[in-house]
Amino acid sequence: MPLHPMLERVTERVIERSAPTRRRYLDRMAAAKSQGPARAHLSCSGQAHAFAAAGPDQGRLAEASVGNLGIVTAYNDMLSAHQPFERYPTLIRDAVRAAGGTAQVAGGVPAMCDGVTQGEAGMELSLFSRDVIALAAGVALSHNTFDAVVYLGVCDKIVPGLIIAAQSFGHMPAVFLPAGPMVSGLPNDEKAKVRQRFAAGEATREELLKAEMAAYHGPGTCTFYGTANTNQMLMEFMGLHLPGSSFVNPNTDLRDALTVEGAKRALSLSALGNHYTPVCDVLDEKAFVNGIVGLNATGGSTNLLIHLIAMARAGGIILDWEDFCDLSEVTPLLARVYPNGLADVNQFHAAGGLGFMIGQLLGAGLLHDDTQTVAGEGLEHYTAEPKLVDGTLEWTPGTPDSLNPGILRPATDPFQETGGLSRLVGTLGTGVMKISAVAPEHRIVEAPCRVFHDQDEVKAAFKAGEFIGDTIIVVRFQGPKANGMPELHSLTPLMGIMQGRGQKVALVTDGRMSGASGKMPSAIHVCPEALDGGPIAQLRDGDVLRVDAEAGVLEIMTEGVLDRPHATADLEHNTWGVGRELFSTFRGAVGSANTGATVFGDF
Repeated sequence: MPLHPMLERVTERVIERSAPTRRRYLDRMAAAKSQGPARAHLSCSGQAHAFAAAGPDQGRLAEASVGNLGIVTAYNDMLSAHQPFERYPTLIRDAVRAAGGTAQVAGGVPAMCDGVTQGEAGMELSLFSRDVIALAAGVALSHNTFDAVVYLGVCDKIVPGLIIAAQSFGHMPAVFLPAGPMVSGLPNDEKAKVRQRFAAGEATREELLKAEMAAYHGPGTCTFYGTANTNQMLMEFMGLHLPGSSFVNPNTDLRDALTVEGAKRALSLSALGNHYTPVCDVLDEKAFVNGIVGLNATGGSTNLLIHLIAMARAGGIILDWEDFCDLSEVTPLLARVYPNGLADVNQFHAAGGLGFMIGQLLGAGLLHDDTQTVAGEGLEHYTAEPKLVDGTLEWTPGTPDSLNPGILRPATDPFQETGGLSRLVGTLGTGVMKISAVAPEHRIVEAPCRVFHDQDEVKAAFKAGEFIGDTIIVVRFQGPKANGMPELHSLTPLMGIMQGRGQKVALVTDGRMSGASGKMPSAIHVCPEALDGGPIAQLRDGDVLRVDAEAGVLEIMTEGVLDRPHATADLEHNTWGVGRELFSTFRGAVGSANTGATVFGDF
């Protein structure tokens, strides 16, 4: 199947735009490759320190003739998605020893849960934690004793942070090993109804807690299609997972077999193995374009509009929101997974999952098949599904048909002809909206605005009964420079109540919205942010705004707004407490959302 002209056009544009920075990056990786296995360059004292606690592996490590696999882990047992990683180092060491190599835990990286910090001050560290993770992984690998790396991470900022680090060490191969989603619990739509009832004062806190704990009830990733599961999708579309491994449940025989095989595969991809495949050869411009297509086709998290840009820049590749939205125009929406449907990721996986989707998109000419992956050359590998046959891991052809058309559809009969993202541009600046879950009748809102500097102010106004009639809620001074760009997911229930009353309602913010949000029209990531002189800082209560996701418009309809002085905000309360005082350097150095909201700048 020939490539779709838009896919070709966007790819060529990305390659041309990125040429100078990509060339510099690849030159650095070539220089690192030429130095050979890193351990051989260490002093005898350095090697002794590195191998001192390696027990039976000391001799092999000293020989430097077999591959040494580094393990970078985001394990903690507070995150359900990361708790299964506790067992992984032992599985990996045993697998690599059996293959003739060695493995060591290089280091750990922090991993916070956005679900715990939603609506709390700790959420203001969430976005910055991505860059901290990249820094921590860089420290872990700085000992320069490894030939390949496996990365253990799943959730929202963890995978993007690990990718940034993996690109910095792009001369080494890397395989990402997921943990998988928890088994299904209380359906997500039922949980959402209880949240709305609680916001309306119709359910007790005990009822809310019971519903939440029935939904989040065991080890593994949360089962809605938020940022964590969007990350897992991307790792297959971009060739860093083993095929079909993203949504296999934790602590199963198949999950363990995939972990063992992933470790052995990473070792085989090293310069001491038979199939040298460094990260810099996997994560090229085509891989990132494939990731954007996957994001659109699945209706994935808007957080990846920031993270993919930051991830790409770490490898010298420059993405723009225009790339996402141009591809959205030609990418069919093939999946309905909560919040843009009732199914969870386990049901999506059972219906055919990523293997079916990738096959459909390849057949429609909407993916590059000639990319390098950890499974070999060609994305066609990712149409297969893993199975245990008599205790042996095998890949067999995936289903050619959707096993549940209510969840997963072919490219010839999609849920909608375009993807799940819309870029909004106008006198208010530039923003984005996830539209895959927004009903068509809610995608255009023109109404007076109410302006707030804090999400708690919005909740107080709602409780006071101040939202009467159609309203666009503006929450500003929520950008990365102001307070780390927290998610505003806790506003979703009250907006749902307003929408249910028949009011037209939308959110406009220079902050973020949760990857699990989507039913409310939300113009997010607005640039420039209020603290950076954006027009959003000139708005006042009653100004009429137009949010039009169909035409891609974010417009101030009231005249004279841009002649006003910019509002200021007291941000003192954002600078201390729960560790925020440690991140003042980050707030001062961070870039804008449309350039990845990263403190690193260009690599």
